[in-house]
Amino acid sequence: MAANDGRGPQRALWIVALSALIGFAAVYVIGSHPDNAPPADATRSTKDAASSSPAETSGQMAAFVKKPAPAPLPDITFQDASGNDVTLSSFKGRTVLLNLWATWCQPCREEMPALNRLQQALGSDKFEVVALSLDRQGLEASRKFLDDVKATGLKLYTDTTAKQGLALKLVGMPTTILINKDGLEVGRLAGPAVWDSEDAKKLIEAAMN
Repeated sequence: MAANDGRGPQRALWIVALSALIGFAAVYVIGSHPDNAPPADATRSTKDAASSSPAETSGQMAAFVKKPAPAPLPDITFQDASGNDVTLSSFKGRTVLLNLWATWCQPCREEMPALNRLQQALGSDKFEVVALSLDRQGLEASRKFLDDVKATGLKLYTDTTAKQGLALKLVGMPTTILINKDGLEVGRLAGPAVWDSEDAKKLIEAAMN
């Protein structure tokens, strides 16, 4: 009988690793830069994702996953364009569309103009698009990104530690969370979307009522 050269167990480990990678990629594509990507433990399990029931949506919002009932979110802290601390709870009283993005994320670049148009259309003391950059390159890189995609109607918010993404249990970016005026999560959409579409506006306006 031939001696076991150890290649069998090694091959099995490679198969397991490849399967895990394919399963992760199937959730949605994350564009990343090796020096500026979120930590590996920034993922959440598909079991957690499945705990929410699908929203009664279609068209552009078919991928939106609605909570069975609005649920609390951690009161994360991030910075505004002046470097001052801002908490998620400071937006209570307004419906918020919280978009988590980064400069290295190509899908984020593609959807940002729609978020900008949404803010211009619906932005008020009752609603705000909060575009939060989880980018370690710092404030100026995020500001340049918004300027480059002509999303100057959005206020700049940043978290250069990217830790708030972990607190919100992100799988990747972009992820957009709809939050009602009580600060509770209505649901979320993982991946890019056309946020100024009629489907998106109907979803947001329903959350505002």
